[in-house]
Amino acid sequence: MGKTFVNIENVVASASINQDLDLTSIAQTFQGVVYRPGHFSGLVYRLKKPKTVALIFGSGKMVCIGAKSERQARRAVRKVMEDLRQGGINIRQDPEVQIQNIVASGGLGGVVDLEESAYSLRGTIYEPEQFPGLIYRMGDPDVVILLFTSGKFVIAGAKRQEDVNRAMATLQETLEKKDLIHYQ
Repeated sequence: MGKTFVNIENVVASASINQDLDLTSIAQTFQGVVYRPGHFSGLVYRLKKPKTVALIFGSGKMVCIGAKSERQARRAVRKVMEDLRQGGINIRQDPEVQIQNIVASGGLGGVVDLEESAYSLRGTIYEPEQFPGLIYRMGDPDVVILLFTSGKFVIAGAKRQEDVNRAMATLQETLEKKDLIHYQ
């Protein structure tokens, strides 16, 4: 077995405070926010710590991107709400936060036979003339994996960190069982 690793690249969370927000007044109150309603209906609110971006909409909905963990995504949403409250914006309730997508990358530590994998695994697409990786739609957990000959991979669509870890372990176990991965 090769040396495996996985890194969380991005956690996308959504939140709602169930109240309308005046984005123009938020843009006038806070420095560094970007609000150009002619280009994009949301307000772009950048946080330095944790380093994330919150897209805030007039409906009170928010999307937070750039977090490196579920916890960090939740912390970022709470920080935006604290900042808004401290800036005099009346936020009546704490937001309900949901993790929408976790994207992770990593490596399995071995060389993968993508041609054979395309034949052996269900839910795959492999067209090397169009894209150098195998696209593998795993059923449980419900994620999509981009897998490359080098053993490197990208996992998208996870809702929890455990799903990422389980997908990686299942992928490696399946490739080993079917003799589709070879370690140097």
